[in-house]
Amino acid sequence: MNSGILVVASQRELRRNLFDALDQAGYPQILSARDVSHAAILLEGRPLLPPLQLMVVVLAGDGQQALTVCEQLRRLPGGSDTPLIVVLADEATINPADLPVGITDWLSAAQISNELVARWRRSQAGLQSPRKAVVAPVSSAGEDYRYVFDESDSEWLIADAQTGRLLEVSPTVARHSRLHASQWEGLLLSEVLRFEGVAIEQVLAEADRNWYPCQRKSSLGVDTGQASVRRIRHAGRDALALMFRSDRADLRAEASLSLLSRIFASSSGVDAQIAAGRLLFDELGLDYLAVWSARPDGADAPTQILQLWNGDDPVWPPAQLQSSLQLVLGGKPMLYRADAKRLAPTDPLLQQLDLAGFAGLPLYDERHTVLGAMLAGSRRGFGEMSIIEPVLRCSAARFAQVLELGRTREQGRAEGLVDALTGLPNRLLFNDRLDTIIREATRNGECFAVLFVDLDRFKAINDTYGHAAGDQVLRTVTQRLCGSIRASDTVARYAGDEFTIVLRHIVKNDDVLRVAEKIVQVMEVPLFLEDGTELQVTASMGLSFFPDDAGDTETLLKHADEAMYAAKHLGRNNFQIFEVSPEYAQEHGMALKTRLRHAEGNGELRVVYQPQVNTESEDIVGMEALVRWEHPELGLISPAVFIPLAEETGLIISIGEWVMRTACHQAKEWEQRYGLRLRLGVNLSAVQLMEAKLLDTVTRVLNETGMDPTLLELEITESISIKEAPNLVENLHALHRLGCHIAIDDFGTGAASLDYLRRLPADRIKIDQSFVRNIGVDPDDEAIVRATIEMAHRLKRAVVAEGVEIEQHMEFLRSHGCDELQGYLFCRPLQPISFDKLLAERKRLLDVPVAETA
Repeated sequence: MNSGILVVASQRELRRNLFDALDQAGYPQILSARDVSHAAILLEGRPLLPPLQLMVVVLAGDGQQALTVCEQLRRLPGGSDTPLIVVLADEATINPADLPVGITDWLSAAQISNELVARWRRSQAGLQSPRKAVVAPVSSAGEDYRYVFDESDSEWLIADAQTGRLLEVSPTVARHSRLHASQWEGLLLSEVLRFEGVAIEQVLAEADRNWYPCQRKSSLGVDTGQASVRRIRHAGRDALALMFRSDRADLRAEASLSLLSRIFASSSGVDAQIAAGRLLFDELGLDYLAVWSARPDGADAPTQILQLWNGDDPVWPPAQLQSSLQLVLGGKPMLYRADAKRLAPTDPLLQQLDLAGFAGLPLYDERHTVLGAMLAGSRRGFGEMSIIEPVLRCSAARFAQVLELGRTREQGRAEGLVDALTGLPNRLLFNDRLDTIIREATRNGECFAVLFVDLDRFKAINDTYGHAAGDQVLRTVTQRLCGSIRASDTVARYAGDEFTIVLRHIVKNDDVLRVAEKIVQVMEVPLFLEDGTELQVTASMGLSFFPDDAGDTETLLKHADEAMYAAKHLGRNNFQIFEVSPEYAQEHGMALKTRLRHAEGNGELRVVYQPQVNTESEDIVGMEALVRWEHPELGLISPAVFIPLAEETGLIISIGEWVMRTACHQAKEWEQRYGLRLRLGVNLSAVQLMEAKLLDTVTRVLNETGMDPTLLELEITESISIKEAPNLVENLHALHRLGCHIAIDDFGTGAASLDYLRRLPADRIKIDQSFVRNIGVDPDDEAIVRATIEMAHRLKRAVVAEGVEIEQHMEFLRSHGCDELQGYLFCRPLQPISFDKLLAERKRLLDVPVAETA
């Protein structure tokens, strides 16, 4: 017959750990095999020894490997009925719940020394039934809760309901607390848990499964967290099951995310690096942490930026003798959960520090060049690697980011591109970055904003308190500006007391306005000089938008600067948005008219598209085509300025036809590409509506572009007088007979709304944005909106609401039956390339199979 206890593990160190754990427990006959074939040879060579009483196998693969190995073990002589305990190696990918049926028990590799013998003895004593295929939850119905212990990372403590003494704890409790399971047996709950703000007697008496802040006993004192209590049956008697979840970042994913958010919230610089390092060191319970900087060319020895150590300072070996550091600086990551001591013979650092857990991660820049290394270690080994490893890798990325930023600034100072006082890009570097951003935005269809910030009355500070005080103010302003924007945005010191900002990836103009308002507010907070003097420093800001206001660096900055001076003229301490005012147009009307005559031929006109969505589904059902004039010197000129000029000069006829043709051609292209029959809205001016050849023009455009007439919706503004516009009624009826839809724009702002609905073939009305924006503000405007929707529906007209900017607008309109919505809540007017991306993303989402989205 075969012998004693059989251990099967391909990893030599795990075989040794298993052998040592069983040997120290007094089991004399232990066979140690590399694999099943080796085990068969060992068993065949020992026919006179007693039968097998236990098999222990280490699994390091997936479910298929587990099934194959377990079947092979069962086919060994005497192995079919022998209890089998599985040890899961760190690299195993199988879920414990998916282990083959018939496994007596399982544990992780890190639990071998503390749990293997205890599990085997419980099994021998009959305290644990054979493994079931279904995992039962801890419940109050007396079900077997042990499988929750073994198959989750939760901490469970089982106590007698009468005495409050512990009967058993889950392996996770022992692993997290680093106290052996035997050290918990018989302890009172009051000795291992201390609740905050509530008596433990009350928590145990209520057992209501609510979570209460508390502290749980550990080898280092206590761990903070929360605990929940419920009633169960244990061995035929009433018991209490307590679940504890730790706040330690190395044990709980939520805590690790909180840690990372705090690390990434830190600013740059050496002090911030030290603060982030201390945070990582304390939260993960590390014993050693070091961050090194190294030059890619290896010309200089690596420089230590940060070192934290929990113990007496040893004689630190030089960097060139630390073999692990040299490997990491060479680009090789190192991760040892609990077996780093095997590195000690070749690394004097690890030999001196006696670290069980060790991680070494290269610090890479964006080109994947090694900038340095982060080393972290723990004497007792790391906790949950599924949590710790991502935290360490993200922290290394943060250290690398700060290191790269510092080097970029050093290089910038050397090349005269970075401001020495603030560390910000100077005018030269900012202009270069803005050029790059414009090229990327043009290629990607991105919108962004430029802010020009000027400190109010800064000269008086220099004159009164001196230039040293002025420098302190500039550094403080830099911190406040950088703290008000995102990582993807750019701040520069443009000149003296002037700063420039680029806000990237703008979806709604309101996003920019919120940032500008935030800057105004943070600037209003008093600042204190080193001698305690309190100063009130405010700023005036101007905003310009790409591509709405300009398409080049010089013009964008010029317009932002002009808007900043407008803010100065309005009393300072505010921000203004650039616009070509009607007053400017009136003053320079002749020059604008002359330029407008050549705008179409010079390619200065643009058509942008704003989606219209179904109120219920929020899916795109239409779009409105809007014309923009990008003046080469003045930037984007508002339609409110140049459309009246075009009507006055008669240019609106040719411009209107060009807009219609361009939009129809684009809509047809999107219809063919995405299979969408989106309605296209095109505005008609009063001059066009009076044109006798309007029907011929529309017909010609439809024929040339292949656009379906039923998808073209011609929008007319309510302010046009029916009586004063000859041919208007006739033209609209003719267009309606052609198949085109008619929409009345800006409904509610004119004096002839009912007359329009009665005499014109309108299919749809568009509620003016002035009413929509007052929803939640003005009850009278809300009443007008409700009445308009009700009246339109009674007349069988559909309703579109313009200017929908916030959720409150949408909910009000939805509750009162508005059919469609249009506004910045959903999307700003987009360039064709951006609208195309919007449609492509919609198609991608709708094409995803249901199984993939489940």
